[in-house]
Amino acid sequence: MPTPADMTPAEWDAYLAEGNAKQARKRVAADVLLRDEDGRILLVDPNYKPDWDLPGGMAEANEPPDEAARRELVEELGLRVNVGGVLCIDWVSPHGPWDDQLAFIFDAGRLTRGEIAAMRILDGELDAFAFVDEDEAARRLRPYVWARLRAALDALEDRQTRYLRDGQRVAA
Repeated sequence: MPTPADMTPAEWDAYLAEGNAKQARKRVAADVLLRDEDGRILLVDPNYKPDWDLPGGMAEANEPPDEAARRELVEELGLRVNVGGVLCIDWVSPHGPWDDQLAFIFDAGRLTRGEIAAMRILDGELDAFAFVDEDEAARRLRPYVWARLRAALDALEDRQTRYLRDGQRVAA
């Protein structure tokens, strides 16, 4: 086999394509932490899950996570917000029929009363949305989602992105 320096551009592209076809692909979830003017957290109630969740969703093929979060907010709630920095990334191990995934939470800031008043459920995946305090969020969310959100809230406070594995912080 020729070395990369000896390959033509077409040979190099074919070599990369072969490697790409063999490498693992990751599912990516992209959620946001959005708060109201009082600091309460926006949660959504998806009708295809038993519990409440953060707004956001799954990235499509070749879609950057921040753009996926932005797209999901527009599609589900009609919200156009700036998706800011990454608060946490959680590597979620394989579970049930699912392979592993990377779950991001981005900071999307605070919504004004006017922005909240304009919010509407725009697709059939959501039954409701609500702004809740941390105690209520802990009650409504699945434990691993709450752990991820708790890490995101801590990251928001000290401006240190968190890396988690299955909701548990990985030591620095």
